[in-house]
Amino acid sequence: MIPGLSLPRIFPTLHCDESVPSSAVRAVTATAGSALKLTTSGETELRRWKRNFEAYAKEVSGVKYLDRDSFINAIAPKEDFSRIHRDQFGILFHVADNTHRGLVSWDEFVVFETMLKRPDADYWIAFQYFDVNSDGTITFDEFKNVFSANLGPDSIPFNFDCDWVKLYLGKRNGEHVLGYHEFTQLMKGLQGERLRQAFKYFDSNQDGFIRSDQFKRIILELAGHKLSESVLDRLPTLTTLTPGQKISYSEVIAFHNVIHQMDMVERVIRDACAKSKDGRIDQTDFLNTASTTTRYGLFSPMEASIIFHFASRGAGGQSRLALVDFAQLLDPRWKAPSDVDREKAVAQSQRGILDNMLHSAYSFGLGGLAGSFGATVVYPIDLEPSMVIYITFSMQNQRSAVVGQMLYKNSFDCAAKVLRNEGFVGFYRGLGPQLIGVAPEKAIKLTVNDLVRGRATDPETGRIKLQWEVIAGGTAGGCQVLFTNPLEIVKIRLQVQGEAAKLEGAIPRGAIHIVRQLGLLGLYKGSTACLLRDIPFSAIYFPSYAHLKKDVFNEGYHGKKLTFGETLLAAGIAGMPAAYLATPADVIKTRLQVEARTGQSTYERNYGCI
Repeated sequence: MIPGLSLPRIFPTLHCDESVPSSAVRAVTATAGSALKLTTSGETELRRWKRNFEAYAKEVSGVKYLDRDSFINAIAPKEDFSRIHRDQFGILFHVADNTHRGLVSWDEFVVFETMLKRPDADYWIAFQYFDVNSDGTITFDEFKNVFSANLGPDSIPFNFDCDWVKLYLGKRNGEHVLGYHEFTQLMKGLQGERLRQAFKYFDSNQDGFIRSDQFKRIILELAGHKLSESVLDRLPTLTTLTPGQKISYSEVIAFHNVIHQMDMVERVIRDACAKSKDGRIDQTDFLNTASTTTRYGLFSPMEASIIFHFASRGAGGQSRLALVDFAQLLDPRWKAPSDVDREKAVAQSQRGILDNMLHSAYSFGLGGLAGSFGATVVYPIDLEPSMVIYITFSMQNQRSAVVGQMLYKNSFDCAAKVLRNEGFVGFYRGLGPQLIGVAPEKAIKLTVNDLVRGRATDPETGRIKLQWEVIAGGTAGGCQVLFTNPLEIVKIRLQVQGEAAKLEGAIPRGAIHIVRQLGLLGLYKGSTACLLRDIPFSAIYFPSYAHLKKDVFNEGYHGKKLTFGETLLAAGIAGMPAAYLATPADVIKTRLQVEARTGQSTYERNYGCI
């Protein structure tokens, strides 16, 4: 046993809805026999457990076992021990070592890992820890001895002869014992009883008040692992909620209820912030949302005052707070932004120049691969409008030869004729230049959009006004024309060469020849129309995509992450109005960029083409 260890710190999350027969306790605490008989564990899972076991196990008489230290190394997180000390995981070793020999075998390790998969694992493990003789029941003496052993010499004393314990376990020499389900209810109410006894212990003159330092000691001992350092440091400021320099029992209970219902507190705060127009809420908004979200009034006005007191750092309950302000209350690992920035700066400084360059190259390459894949998939679809526009352009310039001739009836007819005349390769004519430029094009568009959105987003609420979303998208679309226009004009001229050769006997040319022929200024022919296409497209697409993910598919709501299908659907829906409204400008751009043949007239200006 570890002096000073508080058992609820090891089992902070409590659930009591699992219906498991208490008679099953013996079956779980008994040695499993052989791991191959555990059909509840998959092969991959067993292999992972085996690898973890082998990494820390030591041989004893030719058999591998985990001692206490190696067991802790195998199960404990590798970092973040600011809230729970590493040695406190030793309690779990006593549960896994059901033979009480100071060693955990492979079979016992598998049983322990299987127990952790239970939805009521915290209760189940706590029951085994208190069930010293492994008989499936817990007596008064077992409860008292185990609990006392985990209270340090400086801990607030606990009175086992209180009425609360007697209600569960009867008198000291009584015959009443606790089965599994009864024990879970005892554990659920244990924190409340400890809180009551701790307040009574410090309230020596029985006036119903304790000092702020006494209140802080109670919370540190009972729930210190559930609160951030910022909240713990401000615990004494609870005295500022009401006149006087002391804290009442009502305030202590209200604070405990806030901690106990922290998940519901977060849910209500998120719902209220989502409904708020500016992303900020006050105490009234919180209580109104709580009353509509829950069936009964879950939070009292005092509890709401405590929530806003610590979230606002004592500024008062009338403050309008953003979701980010509540982080220090909701997240026990929260750190002040200055501390986080300092840690990031240290981590960044530890990364060399080469590491940063490799990371940037990796991100750029990943974006390029994604863009190249997308361009390859949709390229045959992109061919059809270019061909139709080119044929229309040719018909308008050669009316005497082709009056009444309809080369393509529809998209399917166009695809069939391209396949017949040019083969499968014809669908991908001009793909090379597209793939070369797609990486910088996508990179600059996404980077500019994220940059403008980041500048325009409220750092506290995380919200951005719609007009800034449109500006961010439009700016990104305008910047990408730097790469898009040269790619488009080369791509279009390569795409229509097959049809031009068939109609006019023109000799197909390569991309390099087209670039030399056009020159630097020629590569940006039709750039105005390209801007008219890309700016509206991105201005519509990016805000639509962001709002579809957030408002329709509820991304981030209660921690939700979108599936691949939902993300794809959001992108597809956002692209429909963007593409539809940008098509006229795309037609103008294509007609301006198509190479005119001998005897054909050309469009010199956008309005002439229109």
